[in-house]
Amino acid sequence: MASDQEIPEGTVQNILEQESLKWVFVGGKGGVGKTTCSSILSILLSRVRSSVLIISTDPAHNLSDAFQQRFTKTPTLVNGFSNLFAMEVDPNVENDDLPNMEGMDSFLSELANAIPGIDEAMSFAEMLKLVQTMDYSVIVFDTAPTGHTLRLLQFPSTLEKGLGKMMSLKNKFGGLINQMTRMFGVDEEFGEDAILGKLEGMKDVIEQVNRQFKDPDMTTFVCVCIPEFLSLYETERLVQELSKFEIDTHNIIINQVLFDEEAVESKLLKARMRMQQKYLDQFYMLYDDFNITKLPLLPEEVCGVEALKAFSSKFITPYQPSIIKGTLEELDQRVSTLRLQLKEAESELETLKKGKRKM
Repeated sequence: MASDQEIPEGTVQNILEQESLKWVFVGGKGGVGKTTCSSILSILLSRVRSSVLIISTDPAHNLSDAFQQRFTKTPTLVNGFSNLFAMEVDPNVENDDLPNMEGMDSFLSELANAIPGIDEAMSFAEMLKLVQTMDYSVIVFDTAPTGHTLRLLQFPSTLEKGLGKMMSLKNKFGGLINQMTRMFGVDEEFGEDAILGKLEGMKDVIEQVNRQFKDPDMTTFVCVCIPEFLSLYETERLVQELSKFEIDTHNIIINQVLFDEEAVESKLLKARMRMQQKYLDQFYMLYDDFNITKLPLLPEEVCGVEALKAFSSKFITPYQPSIIKGTLEELDQRVSTLRLQLKEAESELETLKKGKRKM
């Protein structure tokens, strides 16, 4: 285990300082606060980079809720910023994007059924093509829950399989497909060669991007989780898969942490703190060479640019509880809490007495 001197700092500062970074993925189990974390990361990056694009590939599209602004599949400038853009991409290919020809449709759906994920891979490749021509300094991905994210990283091989399948169909049926497309009166641009060309072009883009994804200077993956068993398990699975895909990851954000900073008298909260501590210890033991950022559980949702900016300070300065246990300040706090509780109990008792007198 790393000694105190070697423990990486508990912030995301390392990501902000890595000027060569081009792609930042933010992922984890559903409901752990990925969108909030990716939104804040993009805000922090916009302070040190010339241009930032945040892309949501989560079908739930919480990005619009986080910034309280409507986003589409075209990059839109985020209100209050001059260099932060956001877009929401539907990971499933839309019917409007495909040629609406009966023969062609059945051919493409055959292909989609033959290779699971080919439609997603094609729409992802299209999006990457678009993003690459725009030349942003850094791109942040707010990804869908874990399983979907891992599929996203398998797209290069999915496209390769798709291309192989197309070639085998071409060899198998010779000119039949071309005859069929002519018979259905399909334009040349929707012919078999045109689709093959399109797939080839996408494959080139996605292979180039894939090389960048595997370059730790250009790409990193930030795992977001909460201090609970399922989230710890999911994070471990994610870290293992990422290393299998050779994708760099050295940042974990643990969200919704209860800090023992108030004179908490609730047995439920105290039990929850103990449970969280058990999993926090396991996170630190498993990932002692990671930058682990702990974020406090807040009484309200983080919505809107101002709230995101306010919470962003917790990402670059480790969160310190306002009251430290065992100090005079903490004792004063406890005494005033007890006084308040006593006052409330006395007034309740008084109300009860009055009620009885009236009866």
